[in-house]
Amino acid sequence: MWRQAIAAFALSSAAGTALALDYRSVEAPVAILYDSPSQKGKKLYLIRAQTPVEVVVRVEGWFKVRDAEGSMAWIEARNVGERRMLVVTAPRAELREADRAEAPVVATLDKWVLVDFVEPAAPGWAKVRHRDGATGYVRSTQVWGL
Repeated sequence: MWRQAIAAFALSSAAGTALALDYRSVEAPVAILYDSPSQKGKKLYLIRAQTPVEVVVRVEGWFKVRDAEGSMAWIEARNVGERRMLVVTAPRAELREADRAEAPVVATLDKWVLVDFVEPAAPGWAKVRHRDGATGYVRSTQVWGL
């Protein structure tokens, strides 16, 4: 009985660790995504600078990443930085003055627009900055990369 309880606790602890998400952004002006962790692998597509990706696997010098559309591929780790960008996935996202639904709208962002992740905010919100300098809060359901 105790063995089963210890095993269950160990598995639940490991699962909690495995669920930690590692979002980063592409640093290279353009990077190639491959089907395997090798430059000899099949080239799948190009990805542009600042595009957010989720790192799901690390292999010496390579990251297996997922993009906002759910595609997974390999990218050379040197092409990915620590910077966190978010991409708007809703048809339109409202950038608000505060992390509240009733706060005034600062700007409206179209789908696929990139914004800098500034910091977490109230549950369900993130503070972001647009490249034109507008800073505000967006609902986490309207962006990808959190």
